[in-house]
Amino acid sequence: MFRLLVKYEPDGLAAGEIARQLDVPQNTMSAHLGILARGGIVRSERHSRSIIYRADLDALRSLTLFLVKDCCGGRAELCAPLVAELAPCC
Repeated sequence: MFRLLVKYEPDGLAAGEIARQLDVPQNTMSAHLGILARGGIVRSERHSRSIIYRADLDALRSLTLFLVKDCCGGRAELCAPLVAELAPCC
């Protein structure tokens, strides 16, 4: 779901469209989106009758940096493959 939202940045997608594309029941999708929104990596905005969801890439960046801050107990060479994979993605 998050990868799908990243694909549709910066416009985002309506909850129903996300559910349709992922073939997930709308109520299930709403629950999952709510969890990601409470976690701070997804933002929502109401547009008339639809709720548009967007990936919060700044929050994802902060979360990723937090998770790898003390990477591998201070042994940077162990984190090199992870950093190398993350660097070229964008």
